[in-house]
Amino acid sequence: MTNVIAEKQFIFEEPQPFRSCHASTVAVLANNNVLAAWFGGTYEKAKDVAIWMSVRTDGEWSIPQKAADEEGIAHWNPVLHVHDDEISLYYKVGHEIVDWYTRVIRSTDGGRTWTEPADLVPGDIGGRGPVRNKPITLADGAILAPSSIERRDPLLPGKEIWEAFVDISQDGGRTWKKSSSVPMDLESYVGADHWIAKGLIQPTLWTTGLNSVHMLLRSTEGSIFRSDSEDGGQSWSKAYPTGLPNNNCGIDAVQLEDGTLALVFNPVQGFATDSPRTPLVLQFSRDNGESWGDEIVLENEPGEYSYPAIVAKGRDMYITYTWKRTRIAFWKITQRSSN
Repeated sequence: MTNVIAEKQFIFEEPQPFRSCHASTVAVLANNNVLAAWFGGTYEKAKDVAIWMSVRTDGEWSIPQKAADEEGIAHWNPVLHVHDDEISLYYKVGHEIVDWYTRVIRSTDGGRTWTEPADLVPGDIGGRGPVRNKPITLADGAILAPSSIERRDPLLPGKEIWEAFVDISQDGGRTWKKSSSVPMDLESYVGADHWIAKGLIQPTLWTTGLNSVHMLLRSTEGSIFRSDSEDGGQSWSKAYPTGLPNNNCGIDAVQLEDGTLALVFNPVQGFATDSPRTPLVLQFSRDNGESWGDEIVLENEPGEYSYPAIVAKGRDMYITYTWKRTRIAFWKITQRSSN
């Protein structure tokens, strides 16, 4: 995958209207405009943290504008998803992750105007719907949102258990049904010995058929984990480690039109969230995630380069990620024709 054309931009330059930004999401529209969103404010989980958005038209990014800002409470982890002619922007609201809940706004005019915020699942505490990465749509029209919760460990005060699942919608994202949780061998997990939590969160999904769905997961165990489903995401195999390192930081993958998988991640092993978040690389798999290679290095200098998001359209891949918590970086990577 070295035969590519790569273009890098910053979505905005300094001075920006917030001190810190993180957790970007990206989507490509039918007219090839690119939408990006992220959370920004004084610092993560501060009361002034809002969801910000920018649109890329003809290669240029617009000035960032607030997309969601409910006064006096932190906003987290926006996720953009395009389904038919509608764009959904999901995000979390809450003072602490264990108590946050999911809100959604929608647009039918390319992101120019949005509906009023609404709860995705009434009564939700802990977070339903997509937790950080984009949903996928199966051949039968079902939407699968990669989800997870971070809950307090009832047996160990001050510790948490992380659990992943999938939320499934059969009606275009209006209502959601929660899958079974991804089984874990928690007794063998050592993350809580090094840090505050053990478990798996923030899945990224792809499919290899009508009912065959797969996920890669962020873990507290020093490596990326995987789980598989043969019933459209309703139930999952016990999660197992892959050969890919993980620094307890976000990952994202996308399936290209020829079936190749593209994965963006930090190839660093670590148990805590203060593990190094550099370098940041893009790797490819042509055997359904069994092996990975053809690495493209996106960042390798000191600093934090984290929480990537990736989508694809045709031969083009679009990637955003946190750049030192002060900017959001963007790459467009195009595969050259082999002809």
